[in-house]
Amino acid sequence: MKLNIAILTVSDTRTRANDKSGDYLQTAADKAGHQVVARQIVADELYVLRAAVSTWIADSGIDVILTTGGTGFAERDVTPEAIQILFDKAIVGFGEVFRQISYDEIGSATVQSRALAGVANNTLIFCMPGSTGACRTAWEKIIVEQLDASFRPCNFTGMIKQGHAK
Repeated sequence: MKLNIAILTVSDTRTRANDKSGDYLQTAADKAGHQVVARQIVADELYVLRAAVSTWIADSGIDVILTTGGTGFAERDVTPEAIQILFDKAIVGFGEVFRQISYDEIGSATVQSRALAGVANNTLIFCMPGSTGACRTAWEKIIVEQLDASFRPCNFTGMIKQGHAK
């Protein structure tokens, strides 16, 4: 099942020219057979971030939103506060499993990750840290399987807006 994916990089400093995490996610989604239909970079501003994601949630042509950045504890890190309120249902296990896997990679620093995921208007949303390594961990060890309709015993493709995934 080919899914339409939007990628949002949350950063005060990244540009399209140096957005390595966004580039990784785009390449990984393409390799998995999905289509990246939107990509944007926004500053760590609560309402700007919320507006961008809300627009994509309302867009019937977007099945999955991947965000990278803004999930730490720095004062400017507001992704969880901006996005969590938009969820119809939180996918609590995503953050739990991400931190479990990350512990083996970066040790106790993983407690500073506030990675999260949820569903809003039948659109899947995965919020990952800004590092390319964290995006790779989340994609390769969790997300890619959950976006694969053939993955068993279960996957998230049944939650996608009906008629939009091909």
